[in-house]
Amino acid sequence: MQVTLLNFDSSPSMRKLILACCALLVPALALQLARGQSTPAAAQPAAQSQLPQPQQPAPRPAAPQTAGQQPGAQPPAQDIEAPTIKVQANEVDLVFTVTDKKGHFVTGLNQSSFGLLDDGRSPEAVLHFYQQTNLPLRVGIMLDTSSSIRGRFEFEQDSAIAFLLQVMHQNDRAFVEGFDVEVDLAQKFTGNIDQLNQGIRKLRPGGGTALYDAVYATCKDQMLTLREVGAVRKTIILVSDGDDNYSHALESDAIKECQRAETTVYSISTDVSPSKDKGDDVLQAIADATGGRAFFPTRIEDIGSEFSSIEEELRSQYLLEYRPANFRQDGSFRTIYLQARDPRYHVRAHTGYFAPKAAD
Repeated sequence: MQVTLLNFDSSPSMRKLILACCALLVPALALQLARGQSTPAAAQPAAQSQLPQPQQPAPRPAAPQTAGQQPGAQPPAQDIEAPTIKVQANEVDLVFTVTDKKGHFVTGLNQSSFGLLDDGRSPEAVLHFYQQTNLPLRVGIMLDTSSSIRGRFEFEQDSAIAFLLQVMHQNDRAFVEGFDVEVDLAQKFTGNIDQLNQGIRKLRPGGGTALYDAVYATCKDQMLTLREVGAVRKTIILVSDGDDNYSHALESDAIKECQRAETTVYSISTDVSPSKDKGDDVLQAIADATGGRAFFPTRIEDIGSEFSSIEEELRSQYLLEYRPANFRQDGSFRTIYLQARDPRYHVRAHTGYFAPKAAD
C-alpha cells in the first residue's frame, strides 16, 4: 500500500487534518501486514527465499514391470512391502567323467546308460542330462611352494601357465596360490590370463608343508564363498608331493571341506621316484573322494602333459541334474553312487555331498 501526501494547503487546519488521517491509517496498515494480507507481490519471492523450504519426500522408485503389464500402466498400490522369501531348490548338479578300461574318455552316452543312487535311493526326478557340459569353470591353481620341491618349482610354474592358456574360456575364472606353512593367494579370481601369469611367477618356494590346512582353507575361503547366478564347475589343480609335516587339520578334514564346497580336486605329484609313498596315497585319496583324478608322472618334465590331460577331461564331462528323494535340509552327508550300466566303462564322480541346512 502506497501513501502519498498531497500539498493542497499549508494552512494549520489542513495539516492537522492530514496528520489525523495518518494516525488512523498507520495502525490499520500495521495490522494488515501482521496478518500477511498486504504483502506486496514483488516482495514475496525475496521473503520466501529467506525461509527454510519444507523438505519434500523422495519420490518412490518405479515398480518393475511385471509379465503381461502394459508399458506405462500404473501398478497396483502397495501399502505394505511384501517380505522376501528365500527358497532353496533341492536339486543336485552332478558333473562326472566316463572312461574305458584304457583310460580314454567316453562321450556320447545317454541318460539310460547310467544308474544313480542318492543316499541309497533312486532320485525323485532327473531334470536334465547333458552329454558334454559347457558350464563355466572356477579353477584354483594350488602350487606347493615348500622347500622340498625347490628344484622342481619352475616346471610347476611353466605347466600351470600353459594349462590356463588352454583351459580358460570367456566365462571361466581362476585364482592362483602357493602354500607351504601358510597359504599365499597370489592372484584372486579373475579371467585375465596376464594377471594369473604374473601371480604364478611371483611365487617363491621355501618352508615346511601344511597341505591339509591349505586345501581346507582354500575350499572354505575361495570355493564356499563363491556367489554365482547359475551352476559352475569348481575345480582345484593341486601340484605337490603330498607330504604334510605342519598341518593342524587332518586329511579327512580337508576332504570334507572339498565335498562341502562341491569342488573336484585333480592332483599332480611332483615326486618322480619309482615307488609310491605316503604322499602319493594322500593325493590319490583327495582326488578319489572329490571325483577327480591323481597323476603320478615319472619325469618332472611330464607335469605339462598331465595338465593337458586335465584340460581334456574338463571338456569331456557329463552333467546330470536331479532332485533327490527323501531330501532333508539338515546338513547331513549324502552319499552318491553313480555307475555305468556297461561294465566296460568307469565313472568318476563325487562320492557324496553335504545337504544344506534349512534357513532359520
